[in-house]
Amino acid sequence: MPADTAFLTPPPDSLLQTDSTATTDTIALSVTKADSVSSKPKNDSAWVISSDIINNPAKLTKLILDQHPYFDFKTKAASPPVSEKRVVEGKELLFYLLVFLLIVFAVLRQLFPKYFSDLFRLFFRTTLKQRQIREQLMQTPLPSLMLNGFFVISAGLYISFLLQHFAVSPVEDFWLIFFYASIGLSVAYFVKFIGLKVSGWLFNRSEAADSYIFIVFIINKMIGILLLPFLVILAFAVGNVYTVGLTLSWCLLGGLLVYRLLLSFGAVRNQVRVNLFHFFLYLCAFEIAPLLLVYKGLLLYFSITT
Repeated sequence: MPADTAFLTPPPDSLLQTDSTATTDTIALSVTKADSVSSKPKNDSAWVISSDIINNPAKLTKLILDQHPYFDFKTKAASPPVSEKRVVEGKELLFYLLVFLLIVFAVLRQLFPKYFSDLFRLFFRTTLKQRQIREQLMQTPLPSLMLNGFFVISAGLYISFLLQHFAVSPVEDFWLIFFYASIGLSVAYFVKFIGLKVSGWLFNRSEAADSYIFIVFIINKMIGILLLPFLVILAFAVGNVYTVGLTLSWCLLGGLLVYRLLLSFGAVRNQVRVNLFHFFLYLCAFEIAPLLLVYKGLLLYFSITT
């Protein structure tokens, strides 16, 4: 009779094996480490504070800064790099001309302070007494004439810089370009002045013509003054400074010309019934076309002579 399998010894139960989690708990171990916060610094500064340092705030401040952990105040400061000396040759006359313009502006500003004050007040429209200020400005013809000449020189110099920059000048001599530009501006505005006077007299609109002439020459005076810093930049600057100065000068001139158109249209419209389209035709015929004709005539003249 076979042995009863019930009396066989059962295999050992795997659950009764040693639990791996019963290993020594590392958390319970007491690891004694030196406290880094309370440890003594490796490099002891060994401050020596005497009574004269305590009584002298300047010495105490210097001692504290010398022991600064992040900034080195003890070492002698390095000298800045020496910049290269920039020598500009061949522009001596241009430098003297710009200095002359600045001196002339300063002298005019000192001789006629009332005129300049009224000029800026009228330009920025900071007062409601526009007609009274206009009459005061028209009663002082000497500073007005001198500022018109100042505009001719400044604008002629600016046009010369532009022609030289874009390489469209009819001649290579810079001073000859400056001379022709100044003469061209003088002739153009003189003819415009005479034409507007005659037109106002013929059509019995003398007051409207005088208002328009006054606004045009007021803006011209401001252009001559505001172009001074840009003339210095265009004369001697190079690279990015020159580009920024040229761009800002275009923005300035564009804003002043638009401002002149708005003022002119408002002044003329108050006295003459004219719409915007007719005023635009006038601008094309008497503002833009003459300048283009003068430039075209100069190009033809120099192409024939050369």
